[in-house]
Amino acid sequence: MGEDAGTGGGRTPWELWSLPGRVRVLVVGVSLAAAGLLAFAARAAPTSHEWVTAGWLAAAALPHLHASHVIERRRRDRTGAPYVDLCSVWIFAGVVVLPLVLELVLVAAIYVHRWVLVNRFDAVRPPHRTVFTAATLALAAAAAAAVLHSTGVHERLAGGARPGWADLAAVVAAAAVQWVVNTGLIGTAIAWTVPVEHPRQLLGSASDNLLEVSQLALGVFVAMALLWWPPAALLMIIPTFALHQCVQLDQLKLAARTDQRTGLLNAIAWHEQAEHALARTRGRIGVLMIDLDWFKRINDTHGHPVGDDVLAEVATVLTRAVRRGDTVGRYGGEEFAVLLPDVEEAEVRAIAERIRVRIRTLRITAPTGEPVQLSATIGAALPPSEPGAGLDEMIRAADEALYAGKKAGRDRVAVAGW
Repeated sequence: MGEDAGTGGGRTPWELWSLPGRVRVLVVGVSLAAAGLLAFAARAAPTSHEWVTAGWLAAAALPHLHASHVIERRRRDRTGAPYVDLCSVWIFAGVVVLPLVLELVLVAAIYVHRWVLVNRFDAVRPPHRTVFTAATLALAAAAAAAVLHSTGVHERLAGGARPGWADLAAVVAAAAVQWVVNTGLIGTAIAWTVPVEHPRQLLGSASDNLLEVSQLALGVFVAMALLWWPPAALLMIIPTFALHQCVQLDQLKLAARTDQRTGLLNAIAWHEQAEHALARTRGRIGVLMIDLDWFKRINDTHGHPVGDDVLAEVATVLTRAVRRGDTVGRYGGEEFAVLLPDVEEAEVRAIAERIRVRIRTLRITAPTGEPVQLSATIGAALPPSEPGAGLDEMIRAADEALYAGKKAGRDRVAVAGW
């Protein structure tokens, strides 16, 4: 995982001391443990051959990190959550082929480079966050290296032995240990710093973890090149940089489709996805248009940050109240849209009423302690009895029903007639 690890924001290094006490202890303790480990490992001087291997690895890693630092800054700036820092390929290769002291020096060099070219320009990410991230990876790498040393794999590979299935199993176990230690330390920092809805959020998304596993696998191939044909390790610069580009492209595509405040599809992406669903279901769809009642009054009374919290809470309600496969989006302002494919009239009414009741029972408190009262009016367009109505016609019908519900007194479900 990367620097957005929930170890605190802030504008100066000293804001480390504004973190919760146990987080301060964790950050300082992990950093001191990594420094102590480096001092301990430095007692064993590397051989000249090990220095040469480390030089080849640095010659591959640092150009890749330098070439991708602009992409890395953009990736980090577009996420408010932990993200996978694309350097594990080099770190795990070092675990396999380097003595511990050189592996720790490699981690330090990577994150000094990251600080100079990426993080020092960002006032809200003080140095302790980069130090903590580097320290967690140093401890994780040391734990992985311990697995390889305890099984004798490191010595066999260094001696030129041909690896077998047992060696592969040990390498996989070492990669798993590196992931567990790193994720565990970062996840603990997040859990102690910011609230999370579910423990799964501490592990990162499935795609992020797949990306991390992919990097660890690439690290094995880099290590094999370093052991038997070191110049070939330089070729890994190309696929790792391409991986950086692809990850950024995916993030840009997601950002273009996602509403920033709620995480739902934006209006354009919702309409596009709804059109595809309409084509698949041959017109058997329902549409809900949901408008929060008196939302301007909430902003005027409690402030826009509270209004943003309301939108985010309502988005959560919507995604949990609909069925799997339904499409939810923020249509604009305080208005949301839901597409219900393959649905019957009774189910449309039931889902709409469930959403209305759950919004009505939401409990949100302003910073002043005052409760925020919420309700919503919902316009529903039922599946037409004669298939053929287009999406725009159904949205228009749901909108007309919504405004009729507003005129009738709000906080209700109004159904369009065909």
